[in-house]
Amino acid sequence: MEPVDDWRSAIEEAGELTGPIAAAIVEAHGDRGQRAIEAVGEGRVKRYRDFTVVVGHEDEYVVEEGECTCADATYNLDADDPDDRCWHAIAVDVADALDAVDHHDMWYSEVREFL
Repeated sequence: MEPVDDWRSAIEEAGELTGPIAAAIVEAHGDRGQRAIEAVGEGRVKRYRDFTVVVGHEDEYVVEEGECTCADATYNLDADDPDDRCWHAIAVDVADALDAVDHHDMWYSEVREFL
């Protein structure tokens, strides 16, 4: 199998997450890429009427327009590098590309009150 240069277009072309595409995500994003793939595979990317949320191991994180509410995104990412992203934002990209987002026809702001 050939290596994948651009995992986003490769997913679009293949319509699925193949081994080489997963390897390209991990190569591009390291542990964050691996965690993103796991989250998508476990159905932890959820879209509500108002937000897209990724369920982490300790909390749920809102991802809007590639920006995330997690501490990793706030403190550890290089603002000058658009490819340096937290695993929650990467998971949303992967889930969107695979049409693997878990849709909920309700407002997250209302659901969050019960968590």
